[in-house]
Order: sequence, then C-alpha cells, then structure tokens
Amino acid sequence: MSNTNPLLDVSGLTKHFPIKGGFPIRRTVGAVQAVDGLDFQVAEGESLGLVGESGCGKSTTGRLITRLLEPTGGKITYRGQDITHADRKGLAPIRSEIQMIFQDPYASLNPRQTVGKIISGPMEINGINPEGGREKRVREIVRHFSQRVAVMYLGKIVEIADRDDLYDNPRHPYTRALLSAVPEATVDAEPRERIRLAGDVPSPINPPSGCRFRTRCWKATEKCATEAPPLVQAEGNKPGHLTACHYPETADTIPAPRLSKDPEAAA
Repeated sequence: MSNTNPLLDVSGLTKHFPIKGGFPIRRTVGAVQAVDGLDFQVAEGESLGLVGESGCGKSTTGRLITRLLEPTGGKITYRGQDITHADRKGLAPIRSEIQMIFQDPYASLNPRQTVGKIISGPMEINGINPEGGREKRVREIVRHFSQRVAVMYLGKIVEIADRDDLYDNPRHPYTRALLSAVPEATVDAEPRERIRLAGDVPSPINPPSGCRFRTRCWKATEKCATEAPPLVQAEGNKPGHLTACHYPETADTIPAPRLSKDPEAAA
C-alpha cells in the first residue's frame, strides 16, 4: 500500500506486561512480551486482518490501537495525530472513530460447532444455495473481508501482504502451516497434505532468540537462532508483501518430514 498519509500508522509498537514477585516487597522479576515491535499502516477505507494462533498478540494489538492499554514503547499515529500516550481529553475528539467490539465467544458461538458450520447455518435454514456451494461461500472466512492480512506469531508480525497474494503465495513457513490447516471446501475432496508443527508456542515471558518461530520450524539453522529476521520484501515478493524469514518459502518447498494426510491435523 502507499505510504502517503495513512489513516493509521503503527511504528515499533510494544507492550510488555510486568511480572511481580518477591516477598515482602513486590518487585518486577520479568515481563510478558505480548507485543514486541509491530510496524504497519492502514490506509483510509482499507481493512487489515490480523491472524495467528491464540496468544500471539492480536487482541493486545487491538487494545493498544484503541488506547485501552498504554503502550510500553513505539508510536501510534491516527490521521497524522500522535495518540500513543494521549489522555482521555486528547482522545475525546476521535474516540467515536476508534473503537473495539468485544466478543464473548461462548455467548455468541456454539462451542460444539465449527465456525464454518455456524456461518453456513443461516444459509441452510433459509434454503440459500450460492453458486459454487455453501462451503465455498463460507470460505469467502476473513479472506474477502480483509484487503490485506498480517500474520502474527509470539508478539511479532512475520508476514503481511495483500490477501490474495498471501493466500496464493505464502512465504513464511508459519503462514504456510496455518493455511495448510484450513478445512477443505468439500468433504468429498481428497484431503490435502497438512503441515504439523512440532511443539507448542513458546512462552512470551522468555521467547526464543533470533527468529521466534525457529523452535517449531523445519528450516531453522544457527543463523535463525542468532539473528532476528527483519520484516522485508523478499526476493520474488510482490510490492508490499513483506516476510520476516531468512529462508522464505517457495511453491516447491513444502517440507516432507512434517506432512500428514490426516484430515484432523492442524497447525
């Protein structure tokens, strides 16, 4: 996207929640690095989707942008105005323009049903049969709502691109793993190979050195442990498609060792 007069400009946005310990004096003994140096822009009239596993920092990012949380570092600019540490009075003129809609998933969604089933339910009840089938219409889940998509992992953005470019040409191994876990459009289709990530997401209290995804990545090397990859436009990427990886994926680099035909496998 163009860098000319963005509606929202986020630079180096950081939020660390202190961990208190010790007795009888409560002192800071560590910090949860919920968001750790985000850089992105949103143009007027544009929508940007944040995706990633639970706990990656999406909700914290939203609360920081809406100024429901005080940033630890970085800068938030809205319509050219620095609102990073704006007080209640300073936010009053724009409060109606920057809001967050909270959702209690257990009050809104049936935990016994998939999201796809919940979305397709009204079409089934009303006898609506879109061209290409209901499943295809359902998947059109975030991809057609967001014009650009940013992928977060452990407090950092690892890839950001136009939605179609990201879905068609994921360059970061984590993005590829996430997309490989998306359910098939039809149950009759041959299950596609899915990337099964080893281990769990590391603790944001003590994230891995270098690339934070390296502990679960099949391509990790010593370089990944010592050097944090910058979020840049990798060779072969379209303009605006940024990837934070020393060894970005290509169409023929799906890793054989961690693939599964198991339709229940997920990233």
